[in-house]
Amino acid sequence: MPAFLHRLGRLAFRRRRRMLALWLALVAAAVVCMTAFGGTGKLDNTFSIPGSESQRALDRMKTDFPTFSGTSAQIVFTATDGQKVTDPADSARIRAALGAAASAPQVAKVVSPFDAHTISADGTTAVAQVRYEVPQSALEPNALDALKSAVSGANQQGMRVDVGGSAFGNAPSESHRSDIIGVGVALVILTLTFGSLLTAGIPVVTALFGVATAIFGALSLTGTVSISSTAQSLALMIGLAVGIDYALFIVSRHRFHLAHGMEPEESAALAVGTAGSAVVFAGLTVVIAMTGLTVVGIPYLTAMGLAAAGAVLIAVLVATTLLPAILGFAGTRLTPGPGSRAMRREQAVGGAGEDAVGATGDSLASATGENVLSSTGDNVAGGTGESVADGPWEGVASRTGESVAGGTGEHVASRTGEHVAGAAANAAERWFRLVTRRPLLTLVAVVASLGALAWPAHDMRLALPDNGTAPTSSSQRIAFDRVGEKLGPGFNGPLLVLADTSHSSDPATAAQRVAATIGALPDVATVGKPVANPATHTALIQVIPDSAPSDPATKTLVNSIRDDRAAILRDTGATVQVTGSTAVSVDVAAKLNSALIPFAAVVIGLSLLLLLLVFRSLVVPLKAAAGFLLSIAATLGAVVGVFQLGHLGSLIGVDTTGPVSSFLPIILLAVLFGLAMDYEVFLVSRMRESYLHTGNPLGAVHSGARHSGRVVTAAALIMTSVFAAFLTSDSTMLKQIAFALAAGVLLDAFVIRMTFVPAVLALTRHAAWWLPKWLERRLPDLDIEGDRLGPAPTAPESVALTPSTAD
Repeated sequence: MPAFLHRLGRLAFRRRRRMLALWLALVAAAVVCMTAFGGTGKLDNTFSIPGSESQRALDRMKTDFPTFSGTSAQIVFTATDGQKVTDPADSARIRAALGAAASAPQVAKVVSPFDAHTISADGTTAVAQVRYEVPQSALEPNALDALKSAVSGANQQGMRVDVGGSAFGNAPSESHRSDIIGVGVALVILTLTFGSLLTAGIPVVTALFGVATAIFGALSLTGTVSISSTAQSLALMIGLAVGIDYALFIVSRHRFHLAHGMEPEESAALAVGTAGSAVVFAGLTVVIAMTGLTVVGIPYLTAMGLAAAGAVLIAVLVATTLLPAILGFAGTRLTPGPGSRAMRREQAVGGAGEDAVGATGDSLASATGENVLSSTGDNVAGGTGESVADGPWEGVASRTGESVAGGTGEHVASRTGEHVAGAAANAAERWFRLVTRRPLLTLVAVVASLGALAWPAHDMRLALPDNGTAPTSSSQRIAFDRVGEKLGPGFNGPLLVLADTSHSSDPATAAQRVAATIGALPDVATVGKPVANPATHTALIQVIPDSAPSDPATKTLVNSIRDDRAAILRDTGATVQVTGSTAVSVDVAAKLNSALIPFAAVVIGLSLLLLLLVFRSLVVPLKAAAGFLLSIAATLGAVVGVFQLGHLGSLIGVDTTGPVSSFLPIILLAVLFGLAMDYEVFLVSRMRESYLHTGNPLGAVHSGARHSGRVVTAAALIMTSVFAAFLTSDSTMLKQIAFALAAGVLLDAFVIRMTFVPAVLALTRHAAWWLPKWLERRLPDLDIEGDRLGPAPTAPESVALTPSTAD
């Protein structure tokens, strides 16, 4: 792979105008296809589970009870100023509003609160139901606005009208502000990282190319494929984050080469061949994990997984083709200026901080503190004043004659064989030195802190979002709260029981007996009169629970009705199925719960296999899997703490608590797995490279920090910022996903990869890189870092150990 990518990078560099034209044509084609065949107006936010009981019942209701088979809305009339909805003037206004609502687009039937007896005990609130024969996704774009306008005439002094219901749930959320915020923050971080606005702008530009191609391409399919607004937002979020990160890794390697005198064409080709190989590997892991969501069998989740996988795949293609072309346009202008801070930093990484030990790991200075002298005779470290240069080695010095470690007084190397450090160590390396000084203590601290953060996850409740988590100022949220307060929380999520009475001797009596049996169950508030269809010998019974739709008691009631079906069949001869939006939510949660453990096992197993192939080690994959589990558990605990328990929720606009979205855990597993592999590969591959070169395990850990720590830190901050920008969304599901991914990346990058990983490697030392010989012979060598492409350039100021030619 590295050799192929090296050739691809060189070709793109040389044919940069054609490559740019190709990508511009792809974006234009995606826009044209979206305009012609799809668009945001055709997004489908319907939840369905083919083959589930609730879905089978809904499918039958389309023919037996079409007016009940679609979505529905609620019109909530509230009398104010001491009046009641039953007062003649108020009831007249309500009837007039209901007549106007019946003529609104696509309305199949309007059920008056005076006929359904849905009036509060104090007479201040009445709830009418508006039924559609189509699901929410099939509603015309202006259908709900037209309904609001139709009933607005009743919204006068003494009367308030609010419109809500399931038809308003899962409405598309606007995310353009999030895009702008995420890109802006990423540009600032990149500018600080590279010290150059031109260099910082390149990853942003290439990421936008990828995101535009992915999003417009996905929207062009909405005319034929069900794609939700959440799937679109997830693809945008992940595509933007990984697009910037992947370009950052390659541009960083390219700039390192330029700083050490390599020609731009060879530098770009080598960067794509080395860092690009890791990008392809990391990207494919995300694609595989996201594509794996299709096996769950939920179309809503399948669309999310495929949309995100497509965005990541396009980001990889952009990074390995368009990016080297743009590097060709930039030429030598990306080279850090002579004497600039960026140039000093690149040369320090490449030279002054390299290991000054041989393959055996022997130290250059003994424990007596003997001095290593520069060519000027200045002391590198204090001690007895005896020079190491008296032996068969010339003085350890840079070409400038400056001392290796500066005036810090630190020894060049101890008995452990640590590398030359001192002033050359950057912030990441200093942090790694700190956490590896007492590795066991570091591990205990990390596990204890993440364990405490993960603790709330043991009480996690899963459900689909409803209007109870909508913004407090929205009409649907006001209606939801008002109905729950005046008529009971169960009115916001009624159950529908479809009874097949075709095998009963008296279908009408059988339906009534079914209703009476269900009415005797715990947590049932009321049971409506059965609505019969004599032609099909079926009856539809509406059940109002005592509890809210997302309450665990409602789930128990759904399961209780299903568990009693054998007794109902024996007593009445009727078979029953439970459906409705609440039952669909219960079935979705059950389906996802049953798929979560197998999916997690596949993801963990895949990570073990991939890392075993890449690093040819047993400890590294096991350590990565353990760290991944810790970060997942801690992230879920944080989500529960904020969204379910309400801790610090007001800081991100969470004004009410509720269950965690059913889709969140499995999406988090898939996405965070791939993103964690990014940082694992880029960080640990540098450590492995250093260990193979020096045989010094601790020095290799510090070397990995010195070479990759700054870039990994910047990449993690960018990805966290992009995800966090979507916390401004009005969609509760998207807000939870954004928070989980932002927190997950933050924890995984800084607590696991930058703390847990070096501590484990420092504790295990040589064993961390051990692999049984029989297994090593059988594993293919993936050469992710492109070692066979040739050595990377060395700095002119490298530390050199040259045998003396003097006697």
